[in-house]
Amino acid sequence: MLSSELRWFVTLAEEGQVTAAAAELGIAQPTLSRRLAALEQRMGIDLFDRHGRRLRLNVHGRLLYDHARRALDELTAAEDRIAELTSASEGTVRLDFLHSLGPWLVPELIREFRVDAPRIRFALHQDASGRLAERALAGHSDLAAVSPRPRAEGLAWLLLDHQQLALAVPAGHRLAGRADMDLTEARSEPFIAMHPNYGMRRLLDEAAERAGFAPRIVFESSELATATGLVSAGLGVALVPVREAEPEPAGVVAVPLRGASREVGMVWASGRSLTPPAARFRDFVAARRA
Repeated sequence: MLSSELRWFVTLAEEGQVTAAAAELGIAQPTLSRRLAALEQRMGIDLFDRHGRRLRLNVHGRLLYDHARRALDELTAAEDRIAELTSASEGTVRLDFLHSLGPWLVPELIREFRVDAPRIRFALHQDASGRLAERALAGHSDLAAVSPRPRAEGLAWLLLDHQQLALAVPAGHRLAGRADMDLTEARSEPFIAMHPNYGMRRLLDEAAERAGFAPRIVFESSELATATGLVSAGLGVALVPVREAEPEPAGVVAVPLRGASREVGMVWASGRSLTPPAARFRDFVAARRA
């Protein structure tokens, strides 16, 4: 199997859905479906069990995935070694980041960095905070912009910003007119929360524990935009970060929480040397923060 075939097969196995895998790979969904059909026809076996739109590796697919994953890791290691020999003026930075940092922080950093380093490219990946930490430790990324600071050992941390946290409530809600509030005042409210392993979910759980209650979660989302959209429909309230340049959608009021903020930072594996392009970008971000 060629490296490109390894990559799309591993991505499909990990995503478990053709639509999501095609979006991650940047190819059309029918193209990916044809590739899978051709691979299974060539091997003479099914590699996945189909459950509607979901795909789950069967025993044959799991065996192929395990070998493909190891092969890709070896290819990545080779690419890293080659990148170490590359000048810091060119090459690729593998940068992971949270979905919520995509509209503002990551574009700002890349745009400013490329003024002085136009030949350095970026390979970008979005995911939940917990998975971004895992990817950095496993060597699948060079740097990751995350929030809050991961608990995993073996990660270096660079603090970039503090974001005020707020409770998003529907317009007309009993708390909508408040200048600020304590989270305990929302203990009886239904919550729209992020899925477990997401940074905002961890912040909600920790804040609610400090306030002395367990939030009643009525829906779990993987996108803050979806959460605030459901808030506007009156289905509940949500913990959100405040960005002055990004007002909440119509029908939503963000009430600041007293003494509540989230740390936004960058992590990388402390036990592994960064490639010259990644080290240059990390140093640029650190200087910008200072």
